[in-house]
Amino acid sequence: MNVVYASNDGYVRHLAVSMCSLFDRNRQCPSLTVYIMSLGLSEENAAKLMEIGDRYGRRLVILEMGDLKERFEFQADTGGYDISIMARLFMGEVLPEHMERVLYLDCDTVVARPLRRLWETDLKDCVIGAVMEPTIYKAVKESIDLKEEDPYYNSGVLLVDLEAWRAGGTQQKLLDYWQSKDGKLFASDQDVINGALKGRIKSLPPEYNFFTNYRYFSYGDLKQHCPSYEGVTEEMFVTAKRHPAVIHYMGDERPWIAGNLNHYRKAYETYLARTPWAGTPKERGRELYMFAYHMMDYATVLWPEVRWLISGKVGMKVIEGRNKGKAEVSDET
Repeated sequence: MNVVYASNDGYVRHLAVSMCSLFDRNRQCPSLTVYIMSLGLSEENAAKLMEIGDRYGRRLVILEMGDLKERFEFQADTGGYDISIMARLFMGEVLPEHMERVLYLDCDTVVARPLRRLWETDLKDCVIGAVMEPTIYKAVKESIDLKEEDPYYNSGVLLVDLEAWRAGGTQQKLLDYWQSKDGKLFASDQDVINGALKGRIKSLPPEYNFFTNYRYFSYGDLKQHCPSYEGVTEEMFVTAKRHPAVIHYMGDERPWIAGNLNHYRKAYETYLARTPWAGTPKERGRELYMFAYHMMDYATVLWPEVRWLISGKVGMKVIEGRNKGKAEVSDET
């Protein structure tokens, strides 16, 4: 199994947690190599990661990406996200040429079950496999030329057919698509992948990329708001809630923030204790917000329309703000 991450020093602690969980939950995997697309990882942090690999008898390869902005022939605007999220667009270029497929994982994931079945998934004529994100805003889908009935996928876990990726010139297609959108989209790389690879993404079961705040959504409510979610059965959704294979700490309620009440936080805390970053204090200053956020989680169970209303208003403000920024740049030029 080949697994790739992208990280800088700011995310290295979370990368260590994810990697430790990956090794622990896949002990029976005969071969497991982790490739890290580094955006300036310090020698000290790289050594700590290597220490984890040595402990589990697994091979780590660090691939220094340098200044990622220099890889773009246009102005790349990630809208506040760290530039490291764009590294996955260059997988085919930096990973070994002989590699046929790879599993990409975001740093804010924890592996809770073996991934052999995921790794062996037949992608057929698709370039990548990914899990649907049915709560994405309608305006985001429209901005990348997707219709309401089209599926939209989260890029936090990607099973990639590298042979098809390279043969089809996928990297250039992604960059060209982003440039055609002025290098600025709501979810950056994720929107680029969804827009450029429409029709070439295989839907994976939600257990392989379970977003922790989905614990509070009902299957029926998600299906009502996203017609394409009918491709996920209620049994698949319930299984993902109860026994996720990959936990993805999306949203604001993250387990490394003080005051969070994330239902799945123990998985992160368990593996943090097994890394060289054990004992790192949680980030303080947002305790009241964490409490309010968790109350919104419970409100989602009782009154889901409240969650949609709040989320929609906040999301649209972000989208409108970025669109305004685009217009101002256009006027200046």
